[in-house]
Amino acid sequence: MPTSGWKTAAKASAAAVVAGSSAGTASWALYNYLMGQATAARGVIGRNVAKPPEADGIYTAGCRAPERWRLGAEFDIHLMIFGDSTAAGVGCAVPDEVPGVLLARGLAEETGKRIWLSTKAIGGATSKGLKGQVDAMFIAGPPPDAAVILVGANDVTAKNSVHASARRLGDAVERLRRNGSVVVVGTCPDLGVVTAIPQPLRTVVRNWGHRLARAQTAAVLEAGGHPVALADLLAPEFLAAPDTMFSADHFHPSAAGYELAARQLLPVLATALGEWEGGPLPELPEVSEAAESRRVVARITDAANRFLWRRDSERRAIRGEPGADQVAPEPTSGVLKFVDDRRRRQRAASAT
Repeated sequence: MPTSGWKTAAKASAAAVVAGSSAGTASWALYNYLMGQATAARGVIGRNVAKPPEADGIYTAGCRAPERWRLGAEFDIHLMIFGDSTAAGVGCAVPDEVPGVLLARGLAEETGKRIWLSTKAIGGATSKGLKGQVDAMFIAGPPPDAAVILVGANDVTAKNSVHASARRLGDAVERLRRNGSVVVVGTCPDLGVVTAIPQPLRTVVRNWGHRLARAQTAAVLEAGGHPVALADLLAPEFLAAPDTMFSADHFHPSAAGYELAARQLLPVLATALGEWEGGPLPELPEVSEAAESRRVVARITDAANRFLWRRDSERRAIRGEPGADQVAPEPTSGVLKFVDDRRRRQRAASAT
């Protein structure tokens, strides 16, 4: 994720928070505040440019290493992976940890068949890149029997339109379905549990992610695909053990995190292929219950109110106005209410 993505998200966040208010100074303060949060997030997360382990090949039940793909090799199911860095396996140290490998091995164990895994996913990709990935697939050869797409987090940090992002995903699913592929899509994960993103920016991107996941689900279903709600991909395990579930960059999943995702995707993939014998499918949540239980709306409001109060007090102290040393009040119903109350007091004072 480039730094510009976080800056764009922060700028749009500030605009959203102060929407409907004409308090220009408050708008600028909140803009600067969220920009600072975006810079802090970028500093902690960094940019993972490591190439994920090579994992393509033919997988069979019980195999320790895949057979290298060669022209004319025999296989029963061709599985292809599309999407972003999580689909490619950024954060994995060895091929066995890559999500595509976990799915290919799982299918091989479940079916006893030979699974050919090939990957088109590219780190940093958004939904805009799916068309190119699908185009590359058609150039390379016939469409796969099954496709798995993981995309969405980068659309959020790049502040791509929710509607347009979901439409692009739906277009990719429709092209694959039209050519005979079974398509399973892991929708946008819950970014609210990525604690490397500081508050209040984390709450903003979390809400965008939930909106995108809902739009993705509708687009995938309309196109004939099978959406898997990965809002709980990072929860509750990620919240309980972030050192274990996150990779070193504090953003991408670790091997344990990818295994968690594969456990959610595999039953849906195998069922779509008519190969699942593992019992009833679990009902996967669209919203992370673990993240919901840790909502910090009250603390965000408190922090923002106190920030604006301190800034206002400093200005009054400079002008020599009375009451500049008063203790900041307890938070009311929100930042905008505080700003509006302050403006009303100022107008009343001017009228006397």
